[in-house]
Amino acid sequence: MTFDHALFHADLDAQPWASYTHAYGSAEDVPCHLRALAADDDAAADEAQSELYGSILHQGSVYEASAKAVPFLARTAAAGIRTAEVLLLLGGIAEGGADPRPTCGAEPREETGPSEGRAGESDEVACRRAVVAELPLLIASLTDESPSVRQAAAWAAGWTGAAGAALAVPALRDRLEAEPEPDVSAELLTALVELDPEGSGPLAAGAIGPDHPPQLRTAALLACADAGLPWTRDHHAAAVDLLPLEPHVSGRYDETRNEPVHHLALTLLERDTEADRDAVGALLDAALRHDDPDARAEAVWAATTACELSRGMPARLAPALIAAAEQDGDDTGALAVLGRLGPAADLLATRADGDGDPADRALEALIAVAPERAAPLLARDLPRRPRAFQAACGGPVGTLPVLPYDPELLEAVRHRLTEGEPGGGAPYRPVALLTAWGPDASAAVPELLAALEAHPLAVPKVLAAVHAPEHRMEVARALARKAEGGPLEDRFEAARALRELTGEHGPLLLTLAEVLAADGGGVRDGVRAAAAAAADLGPAAVPLVPALRAALSAPGIERTNPRMDADIALAAALHRLTGDAAEAVAVLAGVLGTAEPRWRRWTLVRAAEAAARIGPDARDLVLVLEPLLAVVELRAAAAVALHAVAPDVLGAGRAADLLLDAAEAGAAPAEAVEALVALGVAGLTVEQRARFAELAERDRRVIHSGLDGTVESADERLRARVRAAVRGG
Repeated sequence: MTFDHALFHADLDAQPWASYTHAYGSAEDVPCHLRALAADDDAAADEAQSELYGSILHQGSVYEASAKAVPFLARTAAAGIRTAEVLLLLGGIAEGGADPRPTCGAEPREETGPSEGRAGESDEVACRRAVVAELPLLIASLTDESPSVRQAAAWAAGWTGAAGAALAVPALRDRLEAEPEPDVSAELLTALVELDPEGSGPLAAGAIGPDHPPQLRTAALLACADAGLPWTRDHHAAAVDLLPLEPHVSGRYDETRNEPVHHLALTLLERDTEADRDAVGALLDAALRHDDPDARAEAVWAATTACELSRGMPARLAPALIAAAEQDGDDTGALAVLGRLGPAADLLATRADGDGDPADRALEALIAVAPERAAPLLARDLPRRPRAFQAACGGPVGTLPVLPYDPELLEAVRHRLTEGEPGGGAPYRPVALLTAWGPDASAAVPELLAALEAHPLAVPKVLAAVHAPEHRMEVARALARKAEGGPLEDRFEAARALRELTGEHGPLLLTLAEVLAADGGGVRDGVRAAAAAAADLGPAAVPLVPALRAALSAPGIERTNPRMDADIALAAALHRLTGDAAEAVAVLAGVLGTAEPRWRRWTLVRAAEAAARIGPDARDLVLVLEPLLAVVELRAAAAVALHAVAPDVLGAGRAADLLLDAAEAGAAPAEAVEALVALGVAGLTVEQRARFAELAERDRRVIHSGLDGTVESADERLRARVRAAVRGG
């Protein structure tokens, strides 16, 4: 096809690009990138392609300008200019659209029609329709002489959804019969199952046998799982025969399945049947015991996720994980998984007694499994156990296990305080451990006092926590001196610790007034902390009421999350100190009524919690709380707040249903469970009690996401909480 550059440029110029939007605002730069992409300068074309991925397909998101660019991208590809690359960009734009794959048995949604935008149509739907309009190009490219073009066309066609299926499926089937390249065949089969899972499932099932190339067999196994077909002995045998699976997908554009063992485990477990859990257990057991270390490494990653999703999977996989760890150490990560599951303390202790990074990793795992055995090993060689020490001190944000008090480890920590942290940083990790030990760690007071001058933000709180009676006066004098001079945030920390230690609130009141008077986005976290401290002081902080009011965000100012978080804390403090709800309710209404609730989840949760604490005096918040019930991530907090402020609007029975919905969906499940307990388990209906009890007894974890290493323990704590509440109820 001859490419008419003059006509292409004229058509580009005819579009009002400046009025369209992409990830960074105005799309006025898109035409220059489209011109460069179609030009002869390869370096400029590479840069233009990168810019387009960043603007019209930003991290998988699409925009108004994305749909408008599709016809120009299609003309470029049709002219044979960077065809494979441009087809992949078109496929990405289609993938960013709505309804990427119809559900088995569901009626396909109507998406046909021209690619021009329709009134009220979302950017996603417009993008999908724009790419569907270019299906003739994609279908023609399926027979291109270049395998990379055929593969890109197959991948892109697979993302055209229900509207593209009628045209794409017959063409994909015809090409699959004739396609000689294994990677292209794999992409064709995957696209067919994306578009027509029911019709193409049998085709995938027939391609798992050893007479097909491994790329196609692997794609067929994944397609069978995606299509919802039963996982049979033949599937298991084929998967084990192909291990490791990752080399068979390395040449694919299908990045959603580029970790095939993990994808299979996740897909089968999401079906939530005993047969599928057995299938996952058998597959991972075989892979963990495989002769090839790459197969074992694939299985360890999949096992990690499987144990995060299924409560029964740790017991199923523990023997195979121990076998992998004994063979590989932590080369495959098996030791780290065992540390999260707890079946192998003896093995971990033996490995932790060695040298170097492997011993550090084993000790890190042992801390979670048998902390009392880990403490002496850590004390013996603390400087060379950085990973284990991080775990001992509570992990990155204080969520992982903390070692119990150990006198030998205390001496090692005292020495570390004297020597200083590697890199000269603040001693936050030792401080976390000592704070957890409390007065048992009082022997470290001299080292902490010595560190106070250099680290005035980290040390005051721990001094108040660990002091013994004989240190009280010395610590109080040191904190009082720090509260009198120096940077404001340093004085704030010292004054708070002094009040905790002695009950003296004078220095704290002075610093709170200064923090509240400070302005600018950089201090909003300080304002939030000051408001919380003022509320905690109670009547003694009444003189701060004018300063609290003055610190509220001014009308018309940009409502960022940090500003709103500070306003919530200020409103709660004003209500606590004055007893007048009207002022606080007005502030909370402004926060709860903001747009885009999913992007403000935790801010809105804090506002709802503040409303619940106010109770019926916050009834005016009903209209802004009710819409939040529709957002699953906010449902628990909104239900608690609405029931607290207006029990006649949301009674206990309906509130319990909403909380159960949130817990079952894994949306703030711990908060939902605590709210249900507060409502009273005895007052639940028979059906509600059964649903509540099922949270503890089902195999699928209620908590299934969180920081690495925390999911299983958090879910087990929730499980125990539910069981105790059921017994008590």
